[in-house]
Amino acid sequence: MAMTLTEKILARAAGKRVVGPGDNVWVEVDILLTHDVCGPGTIGVFQREFGNMAKVWDPSKVVIIPDHYIFTADEKAHRNVDTLRDFAQYQKLAYFYDPGTPTYKGVCHVALPQTGHVRPGEVIFGTDSHTCTHGALGAFATGIGNTDAGFIMGAGKLLIKVPKTMRFTVNGTVPPYLMGKDIILKIIGDIGFDGASYCAMEFNGTAIRQLSIEERMTICNMAIEAGAKNGIIEPDEKTFEYVKAHTNKPFEAVYGDADAPVDSERTYDASTLEPCVAEPHVPSNYALARERNDVKLDRSYIGSCTGGKITDFLAAARILKGHKVAIPTFLVPATVEVAEDIIKSEIDGKSLIEIFAEAGCEDIAPPSCAACLGGPEDTFGRTSGTETVISTTNRNFPGRMGSKQSRIYLASPLTAAASAIRGRITDPREFM
Repeated sequence: MAMTLTEKILARAAGKRVVGPGDNVWVEVDILLTHDVCGPGTIGVFQREFGNMAKVWDPSKVVIIPDHYIFTADEKAHRNVDTLRDFAQYQKLAYFYDPGTPTYKGVCHVALPQTGHVRPGEVIFGTDSHTCTHGALGAFATGIGNTDAGFIMGAGKLLIKVPKTMRFTVNGTVPPYLMGKDIILKIIGDIGFDGASYCAMEFNGTAIRQLSIEERMTICNMAIEAGAKNGIIEPDEKTFEYVKAHTNKPFEAVYGDADAPVDSERTYDASTLEPCVAEPHVPSNYALARERNDVKLDRSYIGSCTGGKITDFLAAARILKGHKVAIPTFLVPATVEVAEDIIKSEIDGKSLIEIFAEAGCEDIAPPSCAACLGGPEDTFGRTSGTETVISTTNRNFPGRMGSKQSRIYLASPLTAAASAIRGRITDPREFM
């Protein structure tokens, strides 16, 4: 029986020859990821079900990356990290990336692949809906709740239902003004915020293969914004090059069968797609950037697991070079590695640091989730009133970046940078 990429990975993890959509299977887990928001709850479930003194099933497979509420004076946020620190020490976890120490990494969804924990063909569960990011490297990766995560901590496996697969083929040449964010916002706009509920969104085609791994991560990251169980891209030489640059651990890539039946198929020509935004207050409110240039903005925000990678800052810098921003423009690297890359990177002999400073952007923030999830009142970039914001983040729900009265437009780093210069939503082609 022919199987899709997702089905093949789950079949292997379940020790079965064949699985199909709707099958309930026990799968062995390769990585369990958690962070400072959900980690304490997960630990509570684990200790309740397995015992206060119980040991996790494999201390080399539990990865804890605090990232959400890090640079804050909030006592409860610090308490959460203390809980994780104590647990990691007791369990002798191999991978706890402690804030305030040289091991701190930043946003988990960018840090996990950067630290070599994402490998093709493996099964990754995380207590964060955007764990689906890691399907960009040919893994099955999905978000789960604290109860399931607590069970995995003790048992190393989980019972899941095999999702149906929806295939999205993007062919053609990717124009220089288009980014992964534009592609995924178009797809979500077409199928709706619940259009892929409990499905695997599989992305392929010549345009997808042109994209860098980080751009593929942007696409898979937002599969959850259409309700998907996971997003996934078949591994290729770019995948292998990235993975081998970050880990020497062995892996075995998995490939789907070309004739595997899927629930639905959609095909796009990347050369016909345009820069876009998602209007408030859901990511499926698709609109072309050039048709929304009457929308005045109060700030621009470039950061998060979706839009805070080095490729995102390079894209923004290409637009901002030689220009001044008209509105406050916040820059938040996703990880320490990205922050270091910003310092080292140049465009036409000028450093990104110089470009951002000369453009009048706000000082670059320490790496974390920052305002993407709102956070405590002292969170960098958090909205506090009726601001209208263009943001490279992944969600624009009411209150998502702080104030329930703020209006969030989602966009690529190119569009966010161009809009920062004009002070209104702007198609980046005006500066290219």
